[in-house]
Amino acid sequence: MQTNLADFIRDTPQGKEADRILRACVHCGFCNATCPTYQLLGDELDGPRGRIYQIKSVLEGAPVSEETRDHLDRCLTCRSCESTCPSGVQYGRLVDIGREVVEAKVPRSAPQRLLRWLLRQVLPKPKRFAFLLGLGRLFRPLLPVKLKALVPASRPAGRWPVTIHPRQVAIAGGCVQPALAPDIDSAAARVLDALGIGAMPVAIGCCGAVSYHLNAQEEGLETARRAIDQLCAALDLGAENIIVSASGCASFVAEYVHHLRDDPKYRHKAIRVSHALIDLTTLLSREAAAFDAALARTPARPEAIAFHSPCTLQHGLKNKGQVERLLTIAGFRTTVVADSHLCCGSAGTYSILQPQLSATLKANKLAALDAGQPSRIATANIGCLTHLASDAQRPVEHWIELIAERLGV
Repeated sequence: MQTNLADFIRDTPQGKEADRILRACVHCGFCNATCPTYQLLGDELDGPRGRIYQIKSVLEGAPVSEETRDHLDRCLTCRSCESTCPSGVQYGRLVDIGREVVEAKVPRSAPQRLLRWLLRQVLPKPKRFAFLLGLGRLFRPLLPVKLKALVPASRPAGRWPVTIHPRQVAIAGGCVQPALAPDIDSAAARVLDALGIGAMPVAIGCCGAVSYHLNAQEEGLETARRAIDQLCAALDLGAENIIVSASGCASFVAEYVHHLRDDPKYRHKAIRVSHALIDLTTLLSREAAAFDAALARTPARPEAIAFHSPCTLQHGLKNKGQVERLLTIAGFRTTVVADSHLCCGSAGTYSILQPQLSATLKANKLAALDAGQPSRIATANIGCLTHLASDAQRPVEHWIELIAERLGV
């Protein structure tokens, strides 16, 4: 793709990156075949190729309208197009740049700005979110049916192991997961304990993804810097790796090295954190002997599980099929899920900002998950878990909770 970026962005870091990404695109359109919004709406401008053209036009100085912003808003940033693209176009990074420029050129209405501000004031603040969630649960019986579905019932916190092991990893708690599903990280800690690895909890709060993807990018990066300081402190205390059990957060932490590449104070810290990050599937696979020995101590109970692979896991972290493999090793039977590459509609704050599209995607995903008649649904991201559980007819859990249950820990 030939480009001629406008003066306002041509020689900036964002402009140079956007130019490189745009030039990689060959207009083939393969991306549209796996784009959830294009599949639903059938509009070229609501598919990756069309959005790339719109971003190119904006960066070349063409007039920007609310319609342009709406097409970019409807993108889930699921990055399924990246997994499909034969040219390696880094669409996720391009759309971040395009959205930031469009946001500045086409200001939102006061109600829209207020909603996005409220999301940034609640979701990334663990104590604030937990307090408001507690209020919602207290008054849940009085809420209308639709609102009840948005306030999940409380889940037990689970036991955190106290055994001291020579080897340690850091488990980074997120912003909403400790309140919504506190047993996920403690289940991970118990599984690791069974393998002879200790886990130190690190309450980093938000990783920065919420603000960053709501176009408050510098705010998101400042949040990321605070998380990096805490994670580096854990590494200094002897943690050999960092685990982030929510794939949405893990995907953003993995990109710290990119987002802070021009920050002289945090560039090397970001590299250190990103390099220390390890996915739970990778860690369990690396400890295969200990994992197999732990499995041998308790009998397997064959059970059909439908696994929903979050977009951040399969398209962001490029980790596809590994959870299903571990569940199979643990004795579960994973069912076939049609269109497993498609988003469930959670996508961070998307379910709040684009409720109709999100609801359609959720209904389609639940139908695909239910088709194999599983007893439970498993996933790897708290956003997907909460989103699917609001309408699911069967339990929805994090896959590490199933492994902990299988090990009897």
